[in-house]
Amino acid sequence: MNTLKVIMLIGMLSGLLVIIGYLLGRGKGIIIALIISAVMNVGSYWYSDSIVLKMYKAQPVTQEEAPDLYAAVKTLTRQAEIPMPKLYIIPTDTPNAFATGRNENHAAVAVTSGLLSLMNREEVEGVIAHELSHIKHKDILISTMAATIASAVVLLSRWSVFFGGDDGSVIGAIAIAIVAPVAATLVQTAISRSREYEADAGSARITRNPEGLAKALMKLSTAAHQLPMGANPATAHMFIVNPLSGSTIMNLFSTHPPVEKRIERLLEMKNNWM
Repeated sequence: MNTLKVIMLIGMLSGLLVIIGYLLGRGKGIIIALIISAVMNVGSYWYSDSIVLKMYKAQPVTQEEAPDLYAAVKTLTRQAEIPMPKLYIIPTDTPNAFATGRNENHAAVAVTSGLLSLMNREEVEGVIAHELSHIKHKDILISTMAATIASAVVLLSRWSVFFGGDDGSVIGAIAIAIVAPVAATLVQTAISRSREYEADAGSARITRNPEGLAKALMKLSTAAHQLPMGANPATAHMFIVNPLSGSTIMNLFSTHPPVEKRIERLLEMKNNWM
Protein backbone atom coordinates (compact mmCIF):
# COMPACT_ATOMS: atom_id res chain seq x y z
CA MET A 1 0.00 0.00 0.00
CA ASN A 2 2.81 2.42 0.92
CA THR A 3 4.64 1.60 -2.33
CA LEU A 4 1.53 2.44 -4.36
CA LYS A 5 1.14 5.66 -2.38
CA VAL A 6 4.74 6.68 -3.14
CA ILE A 7 4.24 5.98 -6.86
CA MET A 8 1.11 8.14 -6.83
CA LEU A 9 2.88 10.96 -4.97
CA ILE A 10 5.83 10.96 -7.37
CA GLY A 11 3.30 10.98 -10.19
CA MET A 12 1.67 14.04 -8.60
CA LEU A 13 5.05 15.79 -8.42
CA SER A 14 5.71 14.97 -12.08
CA GLY A 15 2.24 16.19 -13.03
CA LEU A 16 2.80 19.43 -11.15
CA LEU A 17 6.04 19.94 -13.07
CA VAL A 18 4.32 19.35 -16.43
CA ILE A 19 1.41 21.69 -15.56
CA ILE A 20 3.75 24.52 -14.60
CA GLY A 21 5.74 23.99 -17.77
CA TYR A 22 2.53 24.08 -19.81
CA LEU A 23 1.31 27.25 -18.08
CA LEU A 24 4.61 28.93 -18.77
CA GLY A 25 4.53 27.72 -22.36
CA ARG A 26 8.15 26.69 -22.27
CA GLY A 27 8.65 22.97 -22.81
CA LYS A 28 12.40 23.48 -23.00
CA GLY A 29 12.27 25.05 -19.56
CA ILE A 30 11.09 21.76 -18.06
CA ILE A 31 14.03 19.92 -19.57
CA ILE A 32 16.55 22.55 -18.43
CA ALA A 33 15.09 22.59 -14.91
CA LEU A 34 15.16 18.80 -14.71
CA ILE A 35 18.78 18.68 -15.90
CA ILE A 36 19.91 21.28 -13.36
CA SER A 37 17.99 19.59 -10.55
CA ALA A 38 19.24 16.14 -11.54
CA VAL A 39 22.87 17.28 -11.52
CA MET A 40 22.42 18.81 -8.06
CA ASN A 41 20.55 15.89 -6.53
CA VAL A 42 22.37 13.02 -8.24
CA GLY A 43 25.62 14.50 -7.00
CA SER A 44 24.16 14.54 -3.51
CA TYR A 45 22.89 10.97 -3.96
CA TRP A 46 26.27 9.70 -5.16
CA TYR A 47 28.29 11.35 -2.39
CA SER A 48 25.66 11.55 0.36
CA ASP A 49 27.40 9.02 2.58
CA SER A 50 30.70 10.89 2.83
CA ILE A 51 29.05 14.34 3.01
CA VAL A 52 26.58 13.54 5.80
CA LEU A 53 28.97 11.38 7.80
CA LYS A 54 31.56 14.16 7.81
CA MET A 55 28.91 16.74 8.68
CA TYR A 56 28.11 14.89 11.91
CA LYS A 57 31.71 13.84 12.63
CA ALA A 58 30.74 10.18 12.47
CA GLN A 59 33.57 7.83 13.38
CA PRO A 60 33.90 4.41 11.69
CA VAL A 61 33.92 1.47 14.09
CA THR A 62 35.23 -2.06 13.71
CA GLN A 63 34.07 -5.33 15.21
CA GLU A 64 36.80 -5.08 17.84
CA GLU A 65 35.77 -1.55 18.87
CA ALA A 66 32.01 -2.21 19.11
CA PRO A 67 31.48 -5.98 19.29
CA ASP A 68 27.86 -5.86 20.52
CA LEU A 69 26.76 -3.36 17.87
CA TYR A 70 28.63 -5.21 15.15
CA ALA A 71 27.11 -8.56 16.17
CA ALA A 72 23.58 -7.11 16.19
CA VAL A 73 23.97 -5.53 12.75
CA LYS A 74 25.52 -8.68 11.31
CA THR A 75 22.58 -10.79 12.50
CA LEU A 76 20.00 -8.29 11.28
CA THR A 77 21.57 -7.89 7.82
CA ARG A 78 21.43 -11.65 7.44
CA GLN A 79 17.75 -11.62 8.39
CA ALA A 80 17.12 -8.69 6.03
CA GLU A 81 19.08 -10.45 3.26
CA ILE A 82 21.30 -7.49 2.45
CA PRO A 83 25.08 -6.97 2.61
CA MET A 84 26.71 -5.76 5.81
CA PRO A 85 26.84 -1.93 5.82
CA LYS A 86 29.69 0.14 7.22
CA LEU A 87 29.10 1.18 10.82
CA TYR A 88 29.65 4.62 12.34
CA ILE A 89 29.15 6.21 15.73
CA ILE A 90 28.28 9.91 16.04
CA PRO A 91 29.77 11.48 19.19
CA THR A 92 26.70 13.15 20.70
CA ASP A 93 24.54 12.44 23.73
CA THR A 94 21.31 12.88 21.75
CA PRO A 95 20.00 9.44 20.74
CA ASN A 96 19.32 9.09 17.02
CA ALA A 97 20.40 7.16 13.92
CA PHE A 98 20.35 7.27 10.13
CA ALA A 99 21.30 5.24 7.07
CA THR A 100 23.00 6.57 3.97
CA GLY A 101 24.71 5.34 0.81
CA ARG A 102 23.65 5.00 -2.79
CA ASN A 103 22.77 1.28 -2.72
CA GLU A 104 23.00 -1.93 -0.67
CA ASN A 105 26.65 -2.42 -1.58
CA HIS A 106 27.63 1.15 -0.66
CA ALA A 107 25.62 1.69 2.51
CA ALA A 108 26.38 2.96 5.98
CA VAL A 109 24.47 3.01 9.25
CA ALA A 110 25.32 5.66 11.84
CA VAL A 111 24.09 5.68 15.43
CA THR A 112 24.84 8.22 18.12
CA SER A 113 26.72 7.35 21.26
CA GLY A 114 23.68 8.60 23.16
CA LEU A 115 21.49 5.97 21.51
CA LEU A 116 23.83 3.15 22.51
CA SER A 117 23.93 4.30 26.12
CA LEU A 118 20.15 4.83 26.39
CA MET A 119 18.77 1.77 24.59
CA ASN A 120 18.69 -1.88 25.59
CA ARG A 121 19.47 -4.62 23.07
CA GLU A 122 15.97 -5.11 21.65
CA GLU A 123 15.54 -1.34 21.21
CA VAL A 124 18.90 -0.98 19.45
CA GLU A 125 17.96 -3.89 17.18
CA GLY A 126 14.64 -2.22 16.36
CA VAL A 127 16.41 1.02 15.39
CA ILE A 128 19.09 -0.75 13.33
CA ALA A 129 16.48 -2.86 11.53
CA HIS A 130 14.58 0.34 10.66
CA GLU A 131 17.69 1.76 9.01
CA LEU A 132 18.42 -1.52 7.22
CA SER A 133 14.86 -1.43 5.88
CA HIS A 134 15.58 2.00 4.36
CA ILE A 135 18.61 0.49 2.63
CA LYS A 136 16.74 -2.62 1.47
CA HIS A 137 13.87 -0.62 -0.01
CA LYS A 138 16.14 1.91 -1.75
CA ASP A 139 14.62 4.85 0.08
CA ILE A 140 17.64 7.06 -0.57
CA LEU A 141 17.07 6.65 -4.31
CA ILE A 142 13.35 7.37 -3.89
CA SER A 143 14.01 10.52 -1.87
CA THR A 144 16.54 11.65 -4.50
CA MET A 145 13.98 11.20 -7.28
CA ALA A 146 11.41 13.19 -5.32
CA ALA A 147 13.95 15.92 -4.51
CA THR A 148 14.98 16.19 -8.19
CA ILE A 149 11.42 16.71 -9.42
CA ALA A 150 10.55 19.04 -6.52
CA SER A 151 13.69 21.11 -7.18
CA ALA A 152 12.75 21.39 -10.86
CA VAL A 153 9.27 22.61 -9.84
CA VAL A 154 10.83 25.26 -7.59
CA LEU A 155 13.26 26.39 -10.32
CA LEU A 156 10.49 26.72 -12.92
CA SER A 157 8.25 28.60 -10.51
CA ARG A 158 11.05 31.08 -9.77
CA TRP A 159 11.78 31.55 -13.46
CA SER A 160 8.11 32.36 -13.98
CA VAL A 161 8.55 35.57 -11.96
CA PHE A 162 11.23 36.82 -14.35
CA PHE A 163 9.91 35.47 -17.65
CA GLY A 164 6.16 35.01 -17.03
CA GLY A 165 3.89 32.92 -19.18
CA ASP A 166 3.11 33.39 -22.87
CA ASP A 167 0.69 36.18 -22.03
CA GLY A 168 3.21 37.88 -19.76
CA SER A 169 0.86 37.75 -16.78
CA VAL A 170 2.80 39.04 -13.79
CA ILE A 171 0.05 38.08 -11.33
CA GLY A 172 -0.12 34.53 -12.69
CA ALA A 173 3.66 34.18 -12.53
CA ILE A 174 3.76 35.38 -8.91
CA ALA A 175 0.93 32.98 -8.02
CA ILE A 176 2.86 30.08 -9.53
CA ALA A 177 6.01 31.13 -7.69
CA ILE A 178 4.15 31.07 -4.36
CA VAL A 179 1.88 28.04 -4.75
CA ALA A 180 4.09 25.59 -6.68
CA PRO A 181 6.98 25.33 -4.17
CA VAL A 182 4.53 24.83 -1.29
CA ALA A 183 2.71 22.10 -3.21
CA ALA A 184 5.98 20.40 -4.16
CA THR A 185 7.18 20.50 -0.55
CA LEU A 186 3.91 19.01 0.71
CA VAL A 187 4.18 16.08 -1.71
CA GLN A 188 7.91 15.56 -1.04
CA THR A 189 7.42 15.45 2.73
CA ALA A 190 4.43 13.11 2.29
CA ILE A 191 6.74 10.70 0.44
CA SER A 192 9.25 10.92 3.29
CA ARG A 193 6.58 10.18 5.90
CA SER A 194 5.32 7.21 3.90
CA ARG A 195 8.84 5.73 3.74
CA GLU A 196 9.22 6.11 7.51
CA TYR A 197 6.06 4.08 8.08
CA GLU A 198 7.34 1.44 5.68
CA ALA A 199 10.75 1.32 7.38
CA ASP A 200 9.01 0.83 10.75
CA ALA A 201 7.06 -2.09 9.32
CA GLY A 202 10.22 -3.42 7.73
CA SER A 203 11.98 -3.29 11.08
CA ALA A 204 9.18 -5.29 12.69
CA ARG A 205 9.38 -7.92 9.94
CA ILE A 206 13.16 -8.22 10.27
CA THR A 207 13.26 -8.50 14.06
CA ARG A 208 9.82 -10.12 14.51
CA ASN A 209 9.55 -7.75 17.47
CA PRO A 210 7.49 -4.60 16.73
CA GLU A 211 7.49 -3.67 20.42
CA GLY A 212 11.27 -3.23 20.45
CA LEU A 213 11.12 -0.38 17.94
CA ALA A 214 7.99 1.05 19.59
CA LYS A 215 9.85 1.35 22.90
CA ALA A 216 12.85 2.87 21.14
CA LEU A 217 10.70 5.47 19.36
CA MET A 218 9.16 6.51 22.67
CA LYS A 219 12.62 7.10 24.18
CA LEU A 220 13.86 8.84 21.03
CA SER A 221 10.90 11.20 20.92
CA THR A 222 11.32 12.19 24.56
CA ALA A 223 15.05 12.77 24.10
CA ALA A 224 14.51 14.86 20.94
CA HIS A 225 12.51 17.35 23.01
CA GLN A 226 14.75 17.30 26.08
CA LEU A 227 18.08 17.26 24.26
CA PRO A 228 17.71 18.64 20.68
CA MET A 229 20.49 17.62 18.33
CA GLY A 230 20.74 20.84 16.38
CA ALA A 231 20.98 18.98 13.07
CA ASN A 232 21.11 20.60 9.64
CA PRO A 233 17.48 20.94 8.42
CA ALA A 234 18.53 19.64 4.99
CA THR A 235 19.41 16.26 6.54
CA ALA A 236 16.65 16.04 9.15
CA HIS A 237 14.64 13.60 7.00
CA MET A 238 17.43 11.02 7.20
CA PHE A 239 17.18 10.42 10.95
CA ILE A 240 14.86 7.84 12.52
CA VAL A 241 13.12 10.64 14.45
CA ASN A 242 13.16 14.29 13.50
CA PRO A 243 16.17 15.83 15.30
CA LEU A 244 14.44 19.20 15.01
CA SER A 245 11.23 18.07 16.66
CA GLY A 246 11.92 20.39 19.57
CA SER A 247 10.74 23.21 17.31
CA THR A 248 7.16 23.75 16.20
CA ILE A 249 6.79 22.21 12.76
CA MET A 250 3.40 21.71 11.18
CA ASN A 251 2.62 18.04 10.58
CA LEU A 252 1.92 18.60 6.89
CA PHE A 253 5.44 19.94 6.38
CA SER A 254 7.15 17.42 8.66
CA THR A 255 9.43 14.80 7.10
CA HIS A 256 8.40 12.32 9.81
CA PRO A 257 4.97 11.03 10.88
CA PRO A 258 3.90 11.69 14.48
CA VAL A 259 5.76 9.28 16.76
CA GLU A 260 2.49 8.40 18.50
CA LYS A 261 1.03 7.12 15.23
CA ARG A 262 4.18 5.17 14.43
CA ILE A 263 4.06 3.48 17.84
CA GLU A 264 0.34 2.77 17.42
CA ARG A 265 0.95 1.03 14.07
CA LEU A 266 3.78 -1.07 15.52
CA LEU A 267 1.67 -2.20 18.47
CA GLU A 268 -1.15 -3.09 16.07
CA MET A 269 1.31 -5.31 14.19
CA LYS A 270 2.26 -6.98 17.48
CA ASN A 271 -1.37 -7.63 18.36
CA ASN A 272 -2.11 -9.04 14.90
CA TRP A 273 0.81 -11.47 15.22
CA MET A 274 -0.29 -12.76 18.63
